[in-house]
Amino acid sequence: MQGDNDHIMTSEIAIIGSGPTGIYTLKGLIESPRPVSITIFESEAEPGKGTPYHPDLNDRAMLSNIASIELPRICETLVEWLMRQSDDELQRLGIERTAIGEREFYPRVVLGEFLHAQFSQLLAMGKAKGHSIKVKAAHRVRDIELRKSDIRLSVAAADIEPVEFGFDHVVMATGHDWPETTEIRPGYFLSPWPAPILKTISACRVGILGTSLSGIDALITVSTAHGMFLLDEQGDLQYRPLPGTEGFHATMMSRKGVLPEADFYCEIPYRPLQICTEDAVDELIRNHKHGLLDAVFELFKAELVSCDPDYAASIGLSLLTVETLALAYFHKRETTDPFSWAARNLAEAKANKERGYTVEWRYAILRMHEVVARAIPHLDADDLKLFHKHFKTVFVDDYATVPHESIQRLLALHRAGKLEIVALGNDSDIDNTSVERGAIVRFDGNDLRFDAFIDATGQHGLSARDIPFPTLLEQGVVRKAATTATLSLDGDDEAIVRTGGVDLDDQFRPVFEDDLSHNLYCGSIAFLLHKLPFVQGITSARDIGETISKAILETEAKAVLSPA
Repeated sequence: MQGDNDHIMTSEIAIIGSGPTGIYTLKGLIESPRPVSITIFESEAEPGKGTPYHPDLNDRAMLSNIASIELPRICETLVEWLMRQSDDELQRLGIERTAIGEREFYPRVVLGEFLHAQFSQLLAMGKAKGHSIKVKAAHRVRDIELRKSDIRLSVAAADIEPVEFGFDHVVMATGHDWPETTEIRPGYFLSPWPAPILKTISACRVGILGTSLSGIDALITVSTAHGMFLLDEQGDLQYRPLPGTEGFHATMMSRKGVLPEADFYCEIPYRPLQICTEDAVDELIRNHKHGLLDAVFELFKAELVSCDPDYAASIGLSLLTVETLALAYFHKRETTDPFSWAARNLAEAKANKERGYTVEWRYAILRMHEVVARAIPHLDADDLKLFHKHFKTVFVDDYATVPHESIQRLLALHRAGKLEIVALGNDSDIDNTSVERGAIVRFDGNDLRFDAFIDATGQHGLSARDIPFPTLLEQGVVRKAATTATLSLDGDDEAIVRTGGVDLDDQFRPVFEDDLSHNLYCGSIAFLLHKLPFVQGITSARDIGETISKAILETEAKAVLSPA
C-alpha cells in the first residue's frame, strides 16, 4: 500500500472460497469505512453456497446438524429468510410454513440456498457502500506466491490458461477438503461427497465406515435410492423398500460401534460457567509450564460436579483422569444395543424439547468445550497427544449430536431389516485390493465383505505438507504447528517440535521470518483442526471470518496513518 494524505490507493483483497468462512469474511470487510476492492474466487459454478450445502454435492435428504437458533446472523436469520419465502418456494425446498422454527433442523441444500441469498445481499450492500466486489465463479486458484509487497495468485478457469493476479491480502477460505475423485476403486468410495455418485450403488451389501452425521448422510443417500421413508398411521417413520431391492443391506462401523445422540434441548444464549471459565483457563495457561492438561481437567471436573453432581457420581468422576474419562463416559452406551439406546435417547430428547428441560451434564460439557479449547494451543507435545486421543472425544460426542429425524431414519431402517451397527475395536483392517469391488473389513477374527464401501469418517486434519499451492510450499513459509517437548525428567530440558496442522498466529497468518508479505490468512478448516480441534461448522466460520476481516482492516488503518 502506497499513497499520501490526499489520495490513498484502494487495497486489493482476495477471498478464495465463497462458503461460510468466505461469507463471514466478506461481511466484516464491507464494514470498512474506506473503499476496498474484493475479488472472490469460487471453484464451483454457483458461488455463495459452500461445499457442505451445495446442491450438486449433497443429496436433498441430507440434514444439517445445526438448528436455526445456532446460526450466526448474516443479514437476517434463517427463520426470517424462510418466513419471507413464497409458498411455492417453500414447497420447492420441501418445508411446511407451519414447521418453521428456530429450534428446527433443515436439509443441507436449504442452508445452501439461505447462504447464497445472504451472499447476494452482502454483495449488494458492499457495492452500495462504495466497495468494488468481483465474483469469479468456476475459477480455481492453482498457486500462491508470497512476494515482498503483495501476493501472487495463479487462477485457472475452464479451457483457459491460468491468469496471474496480485493482491495486498489473500484469505484462504476453502473450507472442507474433499477429494475430486470419490470412487477410487470399483465400489470403494473415499468420501460420501459428492453425494449423487452414491445413488449409483446397486441394491447390495453396503459398508459405511463412520457412525457420525457423515456416515448417516451416506446411509440415507443410498437408502433413498432403494426405498423411501414414510409416516405410518400412528405417525411413526417407516422405511419402505422399492421392489427388487431385497439385496440392499447396510452396515455402519466404527471403533466403538455407538451412534451419536439426538440433539438435546438447552438454553441459548448459554448460561455462564461458574468454575471452568475463560479467566480460570487463561490463568492456568499463564502459570503452568508443565501439567497444563491435568490442571484444565481438574477445572472440568469441578464444573461438572457443580452442575450435575448425580451424573458426576454415576460415572465415578472424582477418580477419573484424562485417560479414563472417555471410558466411563461411553461405558453404558458401548454395553447397550445401539438401537435400543438410540430409541430411549430419542424419546428423552423429544420429551425434554417439548417441556424445555435442560440435562445439566450435557449442557455443562457443551459450554466447556470452547473454554477448554483455549488451552490446546499451549499444550506440550505429550499433553497434546493425550488430549486428541482421550479428552477430545467426549466433547466431540457431546456437541456432534444429530437431528431427531436422523435417529428416526436409522431406527426405521433397522426395523426394516436394512441396517446393523458393528463395533470394530482398536484393531481392524480394510482390504480393497483383493476384491474386484467394494472391500473386506477384518476385525477380531471376523471378515465382513461388502460390494460397496464408503469411508464416511468426515473431514480429516491436514498439515503444512498438504497445502495445495506448490510455490507456497517451495517458499517454506507454511510449516507445521510448533509446541514444546520435555526431554528430561526434571522438565528443564525442552525442545520445540512440530506436531501437525499449520503454524499460524492468532490472526490466522502463517508464522515465518522471511522478508515477504505477511498478509496471507489461512481460514481453511482442515488445516486448523490440529490446534483448534473444535473448529467445525458455521459458528466457527463466523469466528474465523470476523477475526480475519478485523485483522485486514486494522492493517489497512495502520497503513493510512503511516503511509509508505
